[in-house]
Amino acid sequence: MSNIEVPANISFPKEEERIQEFWKEIDAFKTSLKLSEGRPPFSFYDGPPFATGLPHYGHLLAGTIKDTVTRYAHQTGHYVERRFGWDTHGLPVEYEIDKKLGIKGPEDVKKMGIEAYNAECRAIVMRYAEEWESTVTRMGRWIDFKNDYKTLNPSFMESVWWVFKQLYEKDQVYRGFRILPYSTAICTSLSNFEANQNYKDAIDPSVVVSFPLKNDPEVSLLAWTTTPWTLPSNLALCVNPNFDYVKIKDGESGKIWILMEKRLEILYKDVKKAKFTVLDRMKGSDLKGLEYVPLFPYFSHRQGQGSFVVVNDTYVTEEGGTGVVHQAPAFGEDDYRVCLQNKVIKNESDLVCPIDAVGRFTKEVPDYAGQYIKDADKEIQKDLKKRERLIRQTQFSHSYPFCYRSDTPLIYKAVPSWFVRVSNINEKLLANNDQTYWVPDFVKDKRFANWLADARDWNISRNRYWGTPIPLWVSEDFEEIVAIGSVAELEELSGVTGITDLHRDSIDHITIPSKKGKGQLRRVEEVFDCWFESGSMPYAQQHYPFENQQKFESTFPADFIAEGLDQTRGWFYTLLVLSTHLFDRPPFKNVIVNGLVLAADGKKMSKRLKNYPDPNVVMDTHGADVLRLYLINSPVVRAEPLRFKEEGVKELVAKVFLPWYNAYRFFFSQVALLKKEHGIEYKYNETALNTSTNVMDRWILANTQRLIAFVHQEMAAYRLYTVVPRLLKLIDELTNWYVRFNRKRLKGDNGPEDAVQALDTLYEVLFTLVKTMSPFTPHITESMYQNLRQVHANLGSTDTRSVHFLMMPQAKAEYFNADIERAVARMQTVIEQVRVIRDKKTIPLKTPLKELIIINADSQYLEDIKAFESYIVEEVNVRTITVTSDEKAYGVKYKIETDKKNIGIKYKKDAAKINAAAKDFSEVDIAKFVKTRELEVAGFTLGEEDLKIIRYFENAGDYEAEFDRENLTILDCTLDQNLIQEGLAREVINRIQRLRKKAGLQATDEITYYYELQKDPQNELETVLSQQQPFLSKSLKQDVVPVSQKPAGAQVIIAEEQEVNNSTFVLTFTVMRDRSLA
Repeated sequence: MSNIEVPANISFPKEEERIQEFWKEIDAFKTSLKLSEGRPPFSFYDGPPFATGLPHYGHLLAGTIKDTVTRYAHQTGHYVERRFGWDTHGLPVEYEIDKKLGIKGPEDVKKMGIEAYNAECRAIVMRYAEEWESTVTRMGRWIDFKNDYKTLNPSFMESVWWVFKQLYEKDQVYRGFRILPYSTAICTSLSNFEANQNYKDAIDPSVVVSFPLKNDPEVSLLAWTTTPWTLPSNLALCVNPNFDYVKIKDGESGKIWILMEKRLEILYKDVKKAKFTVLDRMKGSDLKGLEYVPLFPYFSHRQGQGSFVVVNDTYVTEEGGTGVVHQAPAFGEDDYRVCLQNKVIKNESDLVCPIDAVGRFTKEVPDYAGQYIKDADKEIQKDLKKRERLIRQTQFSHSYPFCYRSDTPLIYKAVPSWFVRVSNINEKLLANNDQTYWVPDFVKDKRFANWLADARDWNISRNRYWGTPIPLWVSEDFEEIVAIGSVAELEELSGVTGITDLHRDSIDHITIPSKKGKGQLRRVEEVFDCWFESGSMPYAQQHYPFENQQKFESTFPADFIAEGLDQTRGWFYTLLVLSTHLFDRPPFKNVIVNGLVLAADGKKMSKRLKNYPDPNVVMDTHGADVLRLYLINSPVVRAEPLRFKEEGVKELVAKVFLPWYNAYRFFFSQVALLKKEHGIEYKYNETALNTSTNVMDRWILANTQRLIAFVHQEMAAYRLYTVVPRLLKLIDELTNWYVRFNRKRLKGDNGPEDAVQALDTLYEVLFTLVKTMSPFTPHITESMYQNLRQVHANLGSTDTRSVHFLMMPQAKAEYFNADIERAVARMQTVIEQVRVIRDKKTIPLKTPLKELIIINADSQYLEDIKAFESYIVEEVNVRTITVTSDEKAYGVKYKIETDKKNIGIKYKKDAAKINAAAKDFSEVDIAKFVKTRELEVAGFTLGEEDLKIIRYFENAGDYEAEFDRENLTILDCTLDQNLIQEGLAREVINRIQRLRKKAGLQATDEITYYYELQKDPQNELETVLSQQQPFLSKSLKQDVVPVSQKPAGAQVIIAEEQEVNNSTFVLTFTVMRDRSLA
């Protein structure tokens, strides 16, 4: 095997592009699927996005979660079909066409024809499909775009028809007249969960209007509203029968008004100081039946027929308004219910609804005909003011639902619609939800369960054009209804053959002869809510039940799905409703719910505001793998929000990817060095791992095997947020502890046999990391694997061309070693304590110190430290280590402090007395507490939760201490000239190593080092280079010589000025004479 050269510098984005080309060459994704044929299936549903917009961070996050889990499933012995899906119907598409063509309402569509309109829609549904595929692929996600599913495919639409017919035949579908959220911008009603998707703060008019009593026009009822446009449709006033109302005479105007007593504040800022007289008090029930003068004349003919009366209902509250609610039954759910119950209206055909589909007043209201309702608000208020009916006029800020597509305010409007029953299966929904597993679980148990418990019947119809038509053929009086569940059934009943498309323009003309003598049955005009289609995707993507019956039934419910938190009232909900109705089963077993990705300032990401970096630019700058890891190593995978910061991505490159890459590069440089210096062609030998007696080998191997066990445990529980930190921790342990502590071994300082042993250990960790990290960071792991596989004797797989073809490693319990893991943890504690002391005293790590003293009463602790003494000496750069339990010899003292917070909570009023008495403890008290963990203070027995033992060391001279609950570390910080000189020599070595890396040199490259002093106050550096030459030679395995000794014509590789402790010098590297670069 020729030397594998790993470059010193790497562009992760460029390397990812190279890997993607490699995947194309070997058709990696399809190959992996072929290799896994015959394995147990792991079924996954991909929630379909719209291709009318470009992918954003939310899509990339969900896609990364899906890719990570499905890659892991594949690499744990499963066959995982991954098909991309497209949501191609519905409002998002139609709204784009309406904007493009300037379509304002149904009349405009009628003029151009549904066929032409749908052709426009069809033309844009896949507008950004190429960009989607490019971005998703660039993120490293493996998913099938060729065998995708689209909701516009006739096969998909036919399965949606089948789903609907099953529900219809179970009597779970009905036509109803309801007050529904309605978008005037897109001329259709929405479901309640759609209306809940886009609440915003809105400022609306806040008006109090007078309604004079018919029999006593000098007395007026006062009603409050924030929708003046509904006042022309007023048919009644509602009061709460149980509340107290007052008749008052206003001191300023002399007018007499009736309103709820507790709501006088709507008229007067300070009710106590206000000028008014209470003329009478009454209950709301006393007002029932009073007639009043209509506010507008448009429907005054209804007076005497049940309209323009006061009615009672307890939905009226004390919290706002006047306690008198104006009733416009066509525009409010409670209004409709109350007016129907009180016979103000007879039925839905008796409604007053003087607005058209686009929200403009009709000719029924001639004064405002043609005006958009929100625009008419001002005119209506102006007219009421002229007629002295406008009593108060302000503005009101509140949270209000907006259309999630057009971003315009919704209204509530009476609309005939088709509904799927949901309120009758609430208990079944909750029971099926209980059978599912969610991460995080609070979304399932709280947010989703609460929504299911109160779920209302689902409005599935839309008065639109581009969607799957509702397959109901009806007579004019709706007494005969035929539900169609397949193309074959439609052809049979209609006599029409050769039906190839199911959109409105292809089937609306088809009729079915009536079996009841009612002529021809025609299809209802509505199409399905696109959420009904996405909720049907488990069946429709397989064209079930017309095809793939066995395949569907063996993989339903899905093993896994993942989407954002908003889908608790969207896709998760519709999936569950339909599967519960069809099979009384949950549609999925496991779900990961992600939170919202926000801009860095915590605001919603906005293309208009440009408050976030383009995802493609981030990938091209930093790489897709680091973006993947940044997203899934954040609170967002626990359904919490993430403030996206590009600095965080950049930091991950510096703190994780580069150290990991450098450890991998270091491995190959030492393999090359082993061959050069000892003639050994390295091959990984797994069986030799068990023979290592080196404690650091055994420690890192134990940690690696524990990591494998942990990954399997946590991935089985879909807890990505616990897995990624542990993977990153092993990278840290490898780079900052194992490699750092074993550089000399790996370089062969202890002989070739020990070097091979250390290389085997390093290889095992690198190779394990590559396999366990591959679902998370597929590119960099593939890149590393391509070199690592070349020194592996036996990969034991039929196709080893890609790391993604290999199975995940299984933990080897025989490597677990609790004693060594404990001892290393203690060593790390001591080292960290020394680093803290050096930072406090501003003594660089490269400057050696005389003595480190470790004091601990636990003999096992001291033994653990002794076992790692050589590593500690090397790492913290001290001459000697003293390990002892003799605290008195070093002046260690104890004191007791109270936990004031805990004592305050526990003892309340006695806390001050206890704290006062606990100021001075004798040595006897302290000794007693150390032994019994109890102490009597001010008559109270205090325990460990109340008192804390503080161990301290009164620093003497140049000694500095650091301690924790177990250990006390003391460092002698005395410096002498020899120690200072060695520290500076280490700085010179550091500059040489950094320049080697900058020059891209390999460990096997034979180089001569020259120096030339430029500035050297007090000849400090010259002295170091002279007196510390033996130390430099031993560390570098060669001398550093003055540039005056450089031969003429020597080939210079690099020369650069360096600085050490205010001295400057030029370092020059030349090719060693008679040798060339490897």
